Formats: sequence, structure tokens, C-alpha cells
Amino acid sequence: MTNPVASISNKVVLISGASSGIGEATARHLAANGHPVVVGARRTDRIATLVREIREAGGEALYQPLDVTDMNSFRSFVAFAHEHCGRVDVLVNNAGAMPLSMMDELRVEEWNQMIDVNLRGVLHGIAAVMPVMRKQGAGHIINVASVSAHRVDPTAAVYCATKFAVRALSEGLRQESRDVRVTVISPGLTRSELVDGICDAQVKAGVRAMMDQASMPPSAIAEAICYAIGQPASVDVNEIIVRPTAQR
Repeated sequence: MTNPVASISNKVVLISGASSGIGEATARHLAANGHPVVVGARRTDRIATLVREIREAGGEALYQPLDVTDMNSFRSFVAFAHEHCGRVDVLVNNAGAMPLSMMDELRVEEWNQMIDVNLRGVLHGIAAVMPVMRKQGAGHIINVASVSAHRVDPTAAVYCATKFAVRALSEGLRQESRDVRVTVISPGLTRSELVDGICDAQVKAGVRAMMDQASMPPSAIAEAICYAIGQPASVDVNEIIVRPTAQR
């Protein structure tokens, strides 16, 4: 990958959780719009295929294994991007987990998984990119939350708690930052593999039924992310909520 000059049309964008869903769609969309992308995920076979397909379509892309729950893994991911691209203009903190269940089932391991991926993973991403962005004097952190950062539903208490926390820390970071822009993207029902992580069969069936009735493709969120990235340096798009029209 060449050393791009950061501009509205050509920013180096790092994306976590890029092996499927919103992360994959965002990588494809941004690359098609001229942004070099560096994608990370645990499923390296998938991100390797994604990078190959982006390159075949004329885009610029690199991949690096990434486990967002591991601070050293995130630091290595950012260092890899910086070494090969010369800049880190945008981080899309997208990796997520959503093993929904009723609280009284006491699925503590699943609660910890959501805390580790949805919240601690976002913090790791911020900690990994902030030194680079401060040194550059510019940067943009985009945290993918959820409409569950604005409401609480049965079976989703812990998931919602992590997403509320992402909104809170994003707002705090925004207020503390002058050179680094901060955006929260809150998707509604979006077709993705997050449903596959639900172990409760009844809850999984209910979520799938809702997806069948009212959901949107991950490309809708990719377009929202691209919009936020494309604003001039003097404009900070702080929050975008995107729902399917049919979602209540």
C-alpha cells in the first residue's frame, strides 16, 4: 500500500471486526470510495479473502489478525497499519458480541464476553490509536454502538449496558479532544452474524423473526460511516442513529 496523503477522499481507515457484517461492508464501501483500509479480526481466512476481493475491485487494503480483547493485539494492529501506511486517520471500533439472555439465567461468561468485546475492546482501540493521532495532530474515532445504547429490552440488559457505556465514553472523549473527532454510530436491526452468538434457542428464534420482519443490510451503516468520515476537519459528526423504516 502506498503512503497516502490524508484528505477527505483518501484516509487510512482501520476497521475492527471486519470479517463479516458491518465491518466487512464498511471495508468494501470505504475502499470503493478511495480510502485505503486496514482490516482486523480473529478469523484471518475471512479478512484475507476480503482484502483480496477489495484489491481485485481496484481498492487498497491490508489485513492483520486482531483480538480486540487483547491490548497488545490492538497495539500491534495499529503499529502494522502505521508502518505500512504512514498514517492512522480513522479507527472504526466495530467488533461486537451479542449473546442475549434473561438475567436470571446467570450466563456470567456471556456477560463477561460482552463486556470484554463491546466495551473493553473499544477502550483498547482508543488507547492504541490515540498516541498516533495526537502526534499527527488529527484523527477520527468511530465507535459502533447500537439503538440498544438508547433503550433497554428484556434479554438485552447486559448488551445494552455495554452500548450505553460506549456512548458515555465516546461523549467524554469528544469533550476532551480537540484534534481527534469522535463519532458514535448506533445501528438498528441490521443483518449480521451477531445472532449466531445467541445460545438461548428461544431468544435466538425471536431475534431471527424480528430480523425477517424489519432489518436493513450492513451497507446502510457503511454509508453512514462513510458520511461521517467525509466531512471536513472543522465538522465533527457526533452521533448517527440508523434504523430500518419498519423498526419501532
